[in-house]
Amino acid sequence: MEPSLARYIWTHTKKQQIWILMIVLLSMIPYFMSFDLPKLIVNGPIQGRGFEQPGATQPFMRLHYDLPFIGEVLFFSGFQLDRTSTLFALSLVFLLLVVINGLFKLYINTYKGRLGERMLRRIRFDLVDRVLRFPPVYFKRVKSAEVATMVKDEVEPLGGFIGDAFVQPVLLGGQALTAMLFIMVQNVWLGMIAVVIVVIQIVLIPRMRRRLIVLGRERQLTARALSGRVGEIVDGIGAVHVHDTSNYERADIAARLGLIFKIRFDLYQWKFMVKFLNNFLAQLTPFLFYMIGGYLVIQGRLDVGQLVAVIGAYKDLPGPMKELIDWDQARQDVQVKYQQVVEQFTVEDLIAPRIGALTIDDPAPMTNPLSATGLSIADDGGAMLLNRISLQVRPGETVALVSTATGGAEALAEAFARLTWPDSGRIASGADDLLELPEAVTGRRMSYASSDVFLFQASLRDNLLYGLKHAPLTSVPYEGAAADQRRWNVDEARRSGNPELDIHSDWVNYASAGATGPHDLFEAVRRVLDAVVLSRDILDLGLRSSADLTRHTELARRIVELRAALRTRLEHEGLSGLVAPFEPGAYNKEATIGQNLLFGAAAGPELADRALAANPYFASVLKQAGLDRTLYEMGMEIAEQAIELFADLPPDHQFFQQLAFMSAEEIPAYETLLQRLKNRPYEAVSETDRAMIVTLSFAYIEPRHRFGLLSDELMSKIVAARNRFYENLPPELQNAIERYDPAKYIAAATVMDNVLFGRVGNNHPDAPDRIRSIVYDILDELGLYAELLDVGLDFNVGAGGRRLTGGQRQKLDVARALLKRPDFLILNRPLSALDQRMQDKVLRNVLEEARRDGHSPAIVWVVTNPAMAMMFDRVIVFDSGQLVEDGTHETLLAGRGIFKELLS
Repeated sequence: MEPSLARYIWTHTKKQQIWILMIVLLSMIPYFMSFDLPKLIVNGPIQGRGFEQPGATQPFMRLHYDLPFIGEVLFFSGFQLDRTSTLFALSLVFLLLVVINGLFKLYINTYKGRLGERMLRRIRFDLVDRVLRFPPVYFKRVKSAEVATMVKDEVEPLGGFIGDAFVQPVLLGGQALTAMLFIMVQNVWLGMIAVVIVVIQIVLIPRMRRRLIVLGRERQLTARALSGRVGEIVDGIGAVHVHDTSNYERADIAARLGLIFKIRFDLYQWKFMVKFLNNFLAQLTPFLFYMIGGYLVIQGRLDVGQLVAVIGAYKDLPGPMKELIDWDQARQDVQVKYQQVVEQFTVEDLIAPRIGALTIDDPAPMTNPLSATGLSIADDGGAMLLNRISLQVRPGETVALVSTATGGAEALAEAFARLTWPDSGRIASGADDLLELPEAVTGRRMSYASSDVFLFQASLRDNLLYGLKHAPLTSVPYEGAAADQRRWNVDEARRSGNPELDIHSDWVNYASAGATGPHDLFEAVRRVLDAVVLSRDILDLGLRSSADLTRHTELARRIVELRAALRTRLEHEGLSGLVAPFEPGAYNKEATIGQNLLFGAAAGPELADRALAANPYFASVLKQAGLDRTLYEMGMEIAEQAIELFADLPPDHQFFQQLAFMSAEEIPAYETLLQRLKNRPYEAVSETDRAMIVTLSFAYIEPRHRFGLLSDELMSKIVAARNRFYENLPPELQNAIERYDPAKYIAAATVMDNVLFGRVGNNHPDAPDRIRSIVYDILDELGLYAELLDVGLDFNVGAGGRRLTGGQRQKLDVARALLKRPDFLILNRPLSALDQRMQDKVLRNVLEEARRDGHSPAIVWVVTNPAMAMMFDRVIVFDSGQLVEDGTHETLLAGRGIFKELLS
């Protein structure tokens, strides 16, 4: 990267800088005129100079000039105006100059602001582009949070400075020189005073501010280190809790914050001292002007108009001078920041831009063998992972890599995937060095999956199709305002040096997955999900999710049919008691009191969870139905019994899984609340405390908790309160709740809740599993299996895929690699989180799916168990970084080598 920020700015904004500098120079003309005009107004119409005689007039806007050898040339004789008219005319001209100067400032500030934002966008894109081109080894030494901080925060000040880099010194220096020149023209002595003070400011203040730059650099480095440490804590939070090191981390963070505090405090002290000195010098000059200038006026050597003009001109001098000094400090500060960023983003062996160049058309298949020749790979500590090995993988063959603990098979798989670069030797495809091939070839014709899986915070579908998004394949039609916005985006991207690629285009390479378009891609997706045994997991996620009715219209349209089919199947199998259906006029004993009161799904936060009891309208309904005191007393009874039963149990006791009212952590709070409210009259209890107690009753289910608190009379009151709740529902809550209706789909509820339209009985421990199995069968019979799978694919996997289990993440990674139908499929212990039985099953399915429709990729699989090698054409064994055996499963089993020992 360019080490000089000024040169970087000039290289990319040369034309724009020249244009705005011309505008700045042009703006100096009305700026100078605005200084001279107050003198003309004071000395002329106000003091009466030139208007001594009654009815005297003076020419206004007379244009004349003295030319050498010619004399005075009159261009325009002007208008003859009396004293009052001249005052008004000159005042209007002054107002006009104010407007003109303001418009100049508006244009200059807007232009340089836009210029700065464009350059900030360019810098950030350049940095992220370099991140995408870093060699793999770099990411083992750098913390992701630090890189993100540099891209997001540390270059942020550069954007504000870039627009000012060349414009500001010319603008501010021009304004200061214009004001100085005007003061010198009026009186040399006053001008000399201003010059001396300005020189002191220019020399002294920047020298004092060098200390601020040093402290600012220290602050930036310590803040970046803090960001990286916090990122480490977040990524390793599991280890922190497992090893009880949270207090060690608190001590470390406190020490870092203490260091940052010290640096920032020193920075503030020095900053305000410099500010005090600068302000003192700025205020010293007006004092001298009033004293010396006033003396000169008294002596008759300076008129009042000149003194007023000088003071007015100097009023505009400290501002530009202070901003000019600030600009110089900012220049040094951002140069330091820029150099630090450049140092961090300047690495050796940066991937060439041509490797990642955009390629629309798919490359030809890789028909050459993948070979390693004299390959050596060492880890960061210098230990050899592979030592001068040579082998070749031919197209179409399946190879199992078996390794001892220090064998090195994983390093070979990473080298094949270009995630590890050789220390010596090479990986080649035919005669081509693998590292020299474009990613358009290796990224489309090769796939890689490992046990170390990273998923993006997006839906399952987005992560699954991520391996197919190589280039925009369609043009999105834009109309009206959208078309104007798209043209603006393209123009700004071009001006900022960003690519003009449309993220809203269809990037999915359907042909790579063996599909022709979105309509038949789902079938390919379903096959790979079945192959890795992930379909059932995604169906479960779909049942627990809410469907998007704009896309899953078929599911919503046939929900009544689904409910009826479920009821029929349960009756046919004698399982009607598994589900208690919702009925508009009846109480559902298997549902909570809160669910019976609402008889609907909360679509907003106003009536969801614990906000329900605190909602004023809902509280008023309970009071009208005579349930407020009843539910409060029930909540008190629940609190007493729950605390009596569970207070002495450890927080991890399995009984807490059955306690729906409160968590183990909440028991002390409720215990304290109960002691405070035990003998207090209901009327004396605050609304907040009432809501906490009533909330306990909302979670009560008689068949499950068996406290004997629910009577037929109470159930009837609850149903009546439900009807009253919906009769008078205020407009602001209309969209906060979706009432249960047996004839419609409830958008705010999950798919399973919609299918059941009731609650599973609490007296059948295996009921949920049996219900799910029946629901899957019914969905398949009605042709809605794919629809539910599609709902499950909308599930957001969370940060890093943490909402999925480790096994689910690994399965998804294998499915993503398999979906691409590559020529070389590299799998590096991809299913280590699964048990051996499941690994064997997925392995067989993957081998079968990879060869579907006559496709025959080469498969290289680093196995976790040597017994898995029997399913492959060829077995290669590694030990201590050496290739020790190579042959078929049968030949290696017949020998007396390491493979046989590992297998036994």
